[in-house]
Amino acid sequence: MKKIMVFGTFDIIHPGHLSFFRQAKKYGDYLIVVVARDRNSYKAKGRWPINNEKSRIANVRRLKFKLVNKAILGSRNYNFYRTIRTYKPDIIALGYDQKPSVWHLKKDLKRHRITNIKVVRLRSYNPSTYKSSRLINSA
Repeated sequence: MKKIMVFGTFDIIHPGHLSFFRQAKKYGDYLIVVVARDRNSYKAKGRWPINNEKSRIANVRRLKFKLVNKAILGSRNYNFYRTIRTYKPDIIALGYDQKPSVWHLKKDLKRHRITNIKVVRLRSYNPSTYKSSRLINSA
């Protein structure tokens, strides 16, 4: 069984997120979605999510398309390497606008002695319409 891991805030689930999950799922059998903690989302984006982490993870878990096999909350202390070590994905899929670059993530994984993980960058899905920050700002 090939495990894929994705990370994100997933504040307002929209068609761009569904595309992200579908694209990731094409790389394997078992999709693990790591939902960012509120504090870590603020740290990364400079604003608090509209929905708290409990609501956001519940929304990801409720997806009906059988895309997500497991949804977990990320590390409290921004240590996603611990999460990666715990769940041992075969592939980490990055969204089109997520940092770091594929090259930097591979380098950091190697530095943390995490090997044999493929890192892929997924395509955008109509980002002029389906991007959480645009949807939030237009509301």
